Amino acid sequence: MKSKYCDKQFYKTVLTIAIPIVIQNFISIGLNMADTIMIGKLGVDELAAVGTANRLYFIFSTLCFGIYSGAAVYVSQYWGVRDVKNIRRTFGLEVLMGTTMSLLFTAAALLFAPQILTLFTRETRVIELGSQYLRIAAVSYFFTAMSFAINFNSRAIHQLKLPTIINTLALFINLGLNYVLIFGKLGMPKLGVRGAALATLIARIIEFVLMTLCVYGNSEHPLAGKPKELFGFSQEMFRRVLKTSLPVIISEGGWSIGNSVYYIAYGMLGASALAVIQVASTINDLFQSLFFGIGNACAVMIGNELGRRNTDKAYHYAVVFLKMTFVVNLVMSLGLYLSEGGVIQLYNFDAQTNLMLAKTMTVYAVYMLPKMFTYVLFCGILRSGGDTRFCMTLDLIGVWLIGVPLAFIGVLVLHQPLHIVAALVFFEEWIKLIFALIRLKSKKWVHTLID
Repeated sequence: MKSKYCDKQFYKTVLTIAIPIVIQNFISIGLNMADTIMIGKLGVDELAAVGTANRLYFIFSTLCFGIYSGAAVYVSQYWGVRDVKNIRRTFGLEVLMGTTMSLLFTAAALLFAPQILTLFTRETRVIELGSQYLRIAAVSYFFTAMSFAINFNSRAIHQLKLPTIINTLALFINLGLNYVLIFGKLGMPKLGVRGAALATLIARIIEFVLMTLCVYGNSEHPLAGKPKELFGFSQEMFRRVLKTSLPVIISEGGWSIGNSVYYIAYGMLGASALAVIQVASTINDLFQSLFFGIGNACAVMIGNELGRRNTDKAYHYAVVFLKMTFVVNLVMSLGLYLSEGGVIQLYNFDAQTNLMLAKTMTVYAVYMLPKMFTYVLFCGILRSGGDTRFCMTLDLIGVWLIGVPLAFIGVLVLHQPLHIVAALVFFEEWIKLIFALIRLKSKKWVHTLID
């Protein structure tokens, strides 16, 4: 991974950005795994209910990711030239869009919870339990959106220490409250899935308060703008940022909705299939934590260099980050495969469900290579140069013209078991990877977006 641009300072910067993000994601996913274990102790229906209810949160959080990562392209490039004034304006734009998004999703969950869950499963008990969970958890969406906004922009300006500590604290609070409220410990009532939702809400409120104090406790913080500074953006700036962000929002929205449609297909295979997918996805995400750090470091560092108009340096960074991804991929794929036995013992479902889980995890391990290459290419490289329309087009084609049709063909036409359906769905990753690599080599994605 030698390059004339990649000296000790390069790797120091990579670690400075990546390590806090890896820690955040590892702890978040690890505690999410602990949540699934606790909820799984209540029963397969409860686990399926929470997993299904969280599909709405998955869509919401992915749209937030689209808003913030699209706008963070500008923040990253502005930080490259230390333009704090426009960083605050961009941050204000993100806050406005995130608030609007969160209110819309909260209203949908409160008003139409059973109808939303019916899209994924026809099992009455799963719908009833999922509705109980969703109506409480949805109130946390606003606080989540605001914390996400601070977190994403802190990455772009290389100030990650306090947000990482706060995020970690909130996650441990969530875990502790889950134990107390799900099972009725320390004199509290046994609330089951409602307890899990209430724990999430309380933890998100605490996280939001601490994140806000983190920014506004220091008036010199690049994000600590007064209302006039945050919302003083011009229509021209709004249009410019939206031009870059909208394809990302559409891309992430289309991808997340498509992935939720996969759950409709999985739901046709029964509550056990939904529970297995919930567990396999969580374990898979745990092993992918390192890639989230690599992808974010890649996006920030390439964005910084493009802001300084060092386009040749930015391209060389992209090549080095892909080499890193390949090495990490080999280790993580093998680790995921070897973890199957331990995961099965941990959840201890019935024999048939355990076998389904083992086979599904093998599929996830095989497809980690193309999935994570595509992730770093899209979120770390191409979007940092403003090439969001290309990413949007390729994402939507992959999900809706390949993944979704193959999911339902696998279930309704070929009558295949869960692991084969998952393998068919993930085939789209190979197609996206081929075209994304071609785009990378063309250098058509390399743009400086700021004046």
